Amino acid sequence: MEIMQVTGSLVCTYRVGGLDHCNLRVLRNAKGKVSVAVDPVGAAPGNWVFTASGSAARLACPVPTVFTDLTIAGIIDCWEPDG
Repeated sequence: MEIMQVTGSLVCTYRVGGLDHCNLRVLRNAKGKVSVAVDPVGAAPGNWVFTASGSAARLACPVPTVFTDLTIAGIIDCWEPDG
């Protein structure tokens, strides 16, 4: 798992079948790397979230057949990021 910040939404008109009806979010980690994640929890820009990656990312989705390797698993309510 990794803590990341939501920087925005990603809108795609055409997707593979395994991503139908999934919200996509753009995330940035502490080192500035940008990633795209499936968002089953409804995170908003600015939210800090923790993510599941790899094969566990599919299991964090309501439908475990979703085509993803990064999923937002929860929104962090209280956390002070280090420098």
